Amino acid sequence: MQNKFRELPLYLLLITFLIFGLFTFKDYGLSWDEPLYYDYGKASQYAYSISARIDGTFDLEKSYGTSASDHVTRGPAYLLIGGLVESLLETAGLDMASAWHLTNFLTYLIGLTFFYFLTRLWLDPWPAALSTAFFATQPVLWNHAFINPKDMPFAVFFLISVFLGLRMIDSWGENPKGVQTILPGIFLGITTSIRFIAPYIVLLLFLYFITKKNWKTIWAFIPYGTTAIITMIALWPFLWPNPVERFLFTLQAMSETSANLKILFMGKALPAYDLPRRYFPTLLVATLTEPTWILFAIGAVTALYKSFKQKVDHAKLGIILAWFGIVITLLVIANPPNSDAYRHYLFMLPPVFIFAGFGINEIIKRINLHWLKYAVALLILAPAIYNNITLHPYQYAYYNSLIGGTKSAFREYETDYWLTCYKEAVEDFNTVAPQNARLFVKREPYIASYYTRTDITVLDYRTDLKTAKPGDFLLINSRTNEDIQTMKDASTYLEVGRNDATFCVIKQIP
Repeated sequence: MQNKFRELPLYLLLITFLIFGLFTFKDYGLSWDEPLYYDYGKASQYAYSISARIDGTFDLEKSYGTSASDHVTRGPAYLLIGGLVESLLETAGLDMASAWHLTNFLTYLIGLTFFYFLTRLWLDPWPAALSTAFFATQPVLWNHAFINPKDMPFAVFFLISVFLGLRMIDSWGENPKGVQTILPGIFLGITTSIRFIAPYIVLLLFLYFITKKNWKTIWAFIPYGTTAIITMIALWPFLWPNPVERFLFTLQAMSETSANLKILFMGKALPAYDLPRRYFPTLLVATLTEPTWILFAIGAVTALYKSFKQKVDHAKLGIILAWFGIVITLLVIANPPNSDAYRHYLFMLPPVFIFAGFGINEIIKRINLHWLKYAVALLILAPAIYNNITLHPYQYAYYNSLIGGTKSAFREYETDYWLTCYKEAVEDFNTVAPQNARLFVKREPYIASYYTRTDITVLDYRTDLKTAKPGDFLLINSRTNEDIQTMKDASTYLEVGRNDATFCVIKQIP
């Protein structure tokens, strides 16, 4: 009976998160290019059309969607798999945006399950569950869990692939079997078909393999890699004509992404290719809750001590530390063009919270009073819980008290950089706008169109402004402070924000 309920903390955690998710998933607005990305996923389904091949009308380029130049360099594996769930949810009555946001969140819950499993390699169920809750409720992660179909699913599949890969190497023993590599290889292939950087997993696993000193089993990487390559190509139609050449093209194209954007950092709008080296470290300190790095430091020292005393699996712990350490080191040294904080690198965060879990465990186990343990657990989670409530549904605009919170970060750092405020702004506008109003939108007008009243005409500010008339309206978000730089003489009709930070405004053209 005891073993049957051993993982009860995980079940309670997942049920709690699922309940919160089911009550709130409709609140989140579409983000920057979500509609285009989902269109790419729908178009990718065509690549597997048997009827088009039979009747001779098959054209692979039709599977790239309307945003081919933007999205073919990202494999559609998650969109193809998640699309099966999303279509069922649409059939059940949800609109496209809500169906995808719930699908994304369910994917996040799967990722949390594997985070817990990974943490359980060292911690007992309750400390592991508390560590998982601490990780899961980080405002930046909680928000991206709904609105981000790119980076968060990649982080989830990356985490699963690392976990399965470590188990795979452990299972090889003296006589590895090819079948042991199939499931890990499939997940590695799926992960690579979401983002090209996934082979970084192989580096981590090979480093772990070296610590085993079992060189005669190295051949098992062959079926592992072969399975991954086959899976990747099968789920990435863009690669089909010439897999090697097009994968190399992807590497080149992705290295140049974001270069044309500007990023608000410490009050200055800087080109994405000219960000200071302190950019990533600064944001990692400022956008994770206050206990994070304190617990990480305690956990790292604790883990190091236990490794020295050979009380824990130091080889796996070393790989977990390298997982984060290599990425952040390269980001600081190479300083690549970047956009939108560290959303592209969400996959590097699980190790931070695994070590924070060691810190949590070390503190909790030294407390003898049960009520005090609960109080400490609540204290650890309190900043995340409070800010998830007060910033909802813009949790990813969170900045901690070290820089004065979101209120102080506003105008100094990016907040709602993915335009999710359009939903609330347009829905508020729908209730007060005059009949047949015209709304000009500074960026990505198709997001606003998704929510507008049928009689309201949505126009692109960049191409249609010459047709504007007095009394028309303009929707602008505060990314790089555009809201105060655009049409300064126009009066504010309504605005959307949280904690004294403005995320977007609708102005009336004078």
